[in-house]
Amino acid sequence: MTHPLPTFEDVLEAGNRIQNYVIETPVLQSEALNKIAGIDLHIKAECLQETGSFKLRGATNRLLQIPIEDRSAGVVAYSSGNHAQGIARVSKRLGMPAIILMPSDAPQVKVDGVLADGAEVRHYDRNSESREEIAEELARERGAIIVPSYNDAMIVAGQGTCGLEFAKQIELADKSLDHLICCASGGGLIGGIALALEGKSPNTKVWAAEPVEHDDWIRSLEAGEIRPNAPGTRSVCDALLIQEPGSITWPIGARFFSGGYGVTDAQVFEAMRLACRHLKVVVEPGGAAALAAALFCLPENVKGSTVGVVLTGGNVDMDLYTDVLAGRKD
Repeated sequence: MTHPLPTFEDVLEAGNRIQNYVIETPVLQSEALNKIAGIDLHIKAECLQETGSFKLRGATNRLLQIPIEDRSAGVVAYSSGNHAQGIARVSKRLGMPAIILMPSDAPQVKVDGVLADGAEVRHYDRNSESREEIAEELARERGAIIVPSYNDAMIVAGQGTCGLEFAKQIELADKSLDHLICCASGGGLIGGIALALEGKSPNTKVWAAEPVEHDDWIRSLEAGEIRPNAPGTRSVCDALLIQEPGSITWPIGARFFSGGYGVTDAQVFEAMRLACRHLKVVVEPGGAAALAAALFCLPENVKGSTVGVVLTGGNVDMDLYTDVLAGRKD
């Protein structure tokens, strides 16, 4: 099935639609991190967004476009946690019921966040069950609307508002980004940002950051076609474990992304520690992937350039975070 692709104009419309529902997150800088990376580093802290991640943007844009008369049946979503929390929060605001499918190994902090906003949680085994099939069955039973986590034009456009903000903030600082690095899972955020930068900063090169053993975007971009991850591949970056790019996000990435960087768990843990030490922010593993790439993976020809990264989420299990800060994870 052919899906309509979102455009820069869709991102602009999303920005107007959701402006009263999300906060403008800050762009942070640190001379210490600049020195480590050898670049002029600008860090968009989406971990400080309401619900702790950028996912609130796409969820808000999507649910606001559900007609009022259709909202009583509610929505069904599937997510390892951050999209789930975004859907739960917006559903609560709009008075809509929501049921969220979450993998059985989802961090408890994310499950608790969903439940706190009144949504229902159903667990599934990500290795043996199809969340899409379960969602379709639940939607049929309830007459609900399925809201995917990334492969939806309105979700992508909503996530792209992060890029609109980032471009505006960089312009106000009288700078321009040579490169933008963002984590890539399904590709909704990085794809939306790429669309925003097409209109606001077209000379900025966009790069994906992924776990080294879960690098479907990197391999797909190199091959010029989708190359999925093998079933069962794991990473500490639980938010980045989608099997392959989506039918909507892949054409955007194939057009706009310059390539990608693979990061190890050890590099992610160190990025989390450095973010705490020098930026005073809490970042979850998947949310720190782009910072890890900027700090530890850039080639020499990028040194000295102006680079933007997005800290995408801060919903980390506190036991894990304590171990990371104490140096017990490497």
